[in-house]
Formats: sequence, structure tokens, C-alpha cells
Amino acid sequence: MAASKEELLNRLSDCVLEMEDEEVTGVAEEYVDAGYEALDGIMEGLVDGMNKASDLYDQEEYFVTDLLLCSDAMYAGLDVLRPHLPEEETSQKPRAVIGVVEGDTHDIGKNLVRIMMETAGFEMYDLGRDVPLDDFVTKAKEVNASLVMMSTLMTTTMMGMPEVIKKLEEAGIRDQVKVMIGGSPISRKYADDIGADGYSANAVEAVKVAKQLLGME
Repeated sequence: MAASKEELLNRLSDCVLEMEDEEVTGVAEEYVDAGYEALDGIMEGLVDGMNKASDLYDQEEYFVTDLLLCSDAMYAGLDVLRPHLPEEETSQKPRAVIGVVEGDTHDIGKNLVRIMMETAGFEMYDLGRDVPLDDFVTKAKEVNASLVMMSTLMTTTMMGMPEVIKKLEEAGIRDQVKVMIGGSPISRKYADDIGADGYSANAVEAVKVAKQLLGME
């Protein structure tokens, strides 16, 4: 008897939580073969497992090395599920620069946002993690970006975000780009306080906010 969608989602989540980077690909393939939605597999399976791992890290039951192994499993599952996400056709892809602000090396959430944005038809320029603040501005000018997206998981690096906005103003391109921020210590209020245009709590919402900011919805 074929496994139910809920059973497979739970197995995907468990594979990530238990760092089973080899087993997760088989479960992901079984999930796809059963005809279930890839997005649900990512968000309710893989990301759910990663969120549980993050909770264990916060409780000091998991260490950084454990989180890295969990993320390996998550990415292995993503490799299987991502090609099955519905691609949105756009005549002209809007360009977005994304990165984790200087001083922070946590990039799992940023990577998920990039994947979802690419799937939604955006042309993404990923600067990576621990990105010098000037690089956001330089890249935005270089590629004529419509969007600058920044994330951080650390309160100590949050102040880099308003600095980037200030640098965009100094470069004379602030009115040409929308600025979005996100990450666990970030709130909608903080986004408003620093003059960012948008905030999202997760990767799926980030796509919706980005489209709204650019008048695509």
C-alpha cells in the first residue's frame, strides 16, 4: 500500500532532523512519484525538519555541526523536489540581489528564499553569507536590480541593514530598488523603523511580498 502524503511529509521531516542525507532522496522520489505537490514537500517536509533541528539547537541539544548535517539532508531532498516546482513564465525576469549581512554566516533561510524566488521567475544574484555592506549596493548597480534582499539570524548584525539602505541612498539608486529584509530577529516593525519596503517571515511569503512590491500582483 502506497504511503499517504502525511506519512511521506513526516518521513521527509524526520530525514532532515536525523541527518539522513542519503535516505531523504529516496523518500523525496517516492513523494514525487506519488504525485504530491513539490512545494508542500519542501515546506511541510524538509523545512519542517530543519525548523525542528533549529529548535533543538536553541535548546542546546544540537550543535552547529548537527545543523550543518541537517542542512545537507535538506538540500539533498531539495535537489529532488525543486525540479518539480511549477515554473512561472515571465517575459522579463525582475532582478534581485540577495545575501546575509556582514558578520552573519547563517544562510539556510536565505538559500530557501533564493530557491523560491527563482522558481517564481526572478533572476537572483546571490552574494552568499557574511556579505560586506557595500557589496549589496555595488551588485545592485551592476545588474540594475529591482530588489535588494537581506537576511540575518543575529541581533548583533541587524544594524547592517539600515546601513545598506543609507548606502543605496548615497549611491543615488534608493528610489530604483525595493528593499526586503528577513530573519528570525527581524520584525515588520523593525523593517518599518529602518525604512525597508518589505518584510517576510518565510520563503513563501517572501515571493508574495516581492511580487507586491514590484507590482506583479
